[in-house]
Amino acid sequence: MARLIEHDQTGPVEVPPCEKSVWICMCGLSKNPPYCDGAHKLAKQQETEGKLYRYEGDQAIEVESD
Repeated sequence: MARLIEHDQTGPVEVPPCEKSVWICMCGLSKNPPYCDGAHKLAKQQETEGKLYRYEGDQAIEVESD
């Protein structure tokens, strides 16, 4: 099943527990949700602010907006 998920974050959120920090994915690109796997680096490299994208594998494809 394919999904178009709208996210505007380009990095993870830190959840600091007692011993070690845990990073939660906020960009929607992680292959290990809900944890960050560093995939947000794609968003920072391939995306332009204010444009909408969908991803096929590691490729960002711009979606025409209304």
